[in-house]
Amino acid sequence: MKNSVIPRLLKFPHRSFFLFGPRGVGKSTWLKQQLSRVPIFDLLQTDLFIELSRNPSLLEAKIGNIPEESWVCIDEIQKIPTLLNEVHRLIEKKKWRFALSGSSARKLRRGGVNLLAGRAITKHLAQFSFKEIGKQFNLKLALECGMLPMVVLAPEDAVEILNAYVHTYIKEEIQEEGIVRKIEPFLRFIEIAGLINGQQINSNNIASEACLPRSNVDVYFSILVDTLLGHWLTAYRPGAKVRERTHPKFYWFDPGVARAASGLLHDPVDSVWLGRALETLIFHELRVYNHISQKNRSITFYRTSSNVEIDFIVETKKRQQSSKSHVVCFEVKYAKKWNRKWEFPSRSLKTTGSIYVDKMFGVYMGKERYYFDDFTVLPVNDFLLMLYSGKIY
Repeated sequence: MKNSVIPRLLKFPHRSFFLFGPRGVGKSTWLKQQLSRVPIFDLLQTDLFIELSRNPSLLEAKIGNIPEESWVCIDEIQKIPTLLNEVHRLIEKKKWRFALSGSSARKLRRGGVNLLAGRAITKHLAQFSFKEIGKQFNLKLALECGMLPMVVLAPEDAVEILNAYVHTYIKEEIQEEGIVRKIEPFLRFIEIAGLINGQQINSNNIASEACLPRSNVDVYFSILVDTLLGHWLTAYRPGAKVRERTHPKFYWFDPGVARAASGLLHDPVDSVWLGRALETLIFHELRVYNHISQKNRSITFYRTSSNVEIDFIVETKKRQQSSKSHVVCFEVKYAKKWNRKWEFPSRSLKTTGSIYVDKMFGVYMGKERYYFDDFTVLPVNDFLLMLYSGKIY
């Protein structure tokens, strides 16, 4: 697939927008494809960065005389947060439209800068999805090395690409931005964070293992989230009469990057780690479908004090005073044979009567479909095909 051009699912907006996504997912490529004949300013270019940092008002002169409603693209906007004040002015004065991409909203938010006061919508671009790759989708590669475009297009170089990705992230996002004072404690942290991908987070345990203050662990997780390398999965609270644990889970955005961060790239991964990788993949696909379909439903997990767990819950209708919430439940298992005991958590939640469980799905590594009353078991590929056809929720 080295020379392939893979179309993305994200639709180009008609008004100014922020485009956020982790490094290396193809934001710049997508923007150049969509805006082939417009001014593009890449703030990774040193000369341009220095010039606009010193004098943001030069942006108008550098754009030149273009008509109203014309597009202007600024790549890596978080490098110069104050430039957004000038963008705001030009949207108002010149009626230009701006495409503003970045791999982190951290500096924008923390700098208290002008986020255009609703004049720009927010879009997200992730690594490739199952729908985008199509028939070339390789489940084994996706679980072991992830779905970064560079990896998918050159799988034979996956290990070198992922090693370089993590090192580049540390150099450019952490060291150069001065996000942490010392890099060594952060390196210890991300190795542990990679190993516990997809697990509930106990910050005290991580602090002890990494020889860090507890406060540092919380800050480091916020860095991963703010730089879009990870996502929290919070616990669902259905109001059932059981004691519910609320510690969130943390998932890296990509299984391959999690593996690289954990230092496992040169070692065979065991079934437990691959099980978490499969959950990471399904979580990724649910988030992509949620975004491109504009359904934007909440995604959570459910676990009681007796360790009864549902891997993912999508709330398709929120609870109101006169009606209960509606949900779809998902059990994800890295196994070639389906064990019916895995259905128990979803079925148990359904019997509480506190919510409506509209659908229940099992996703596994086998090849057969099973329909057990109202519980549907699907192979991974079949599930993802149904997801993107709108048949899951």
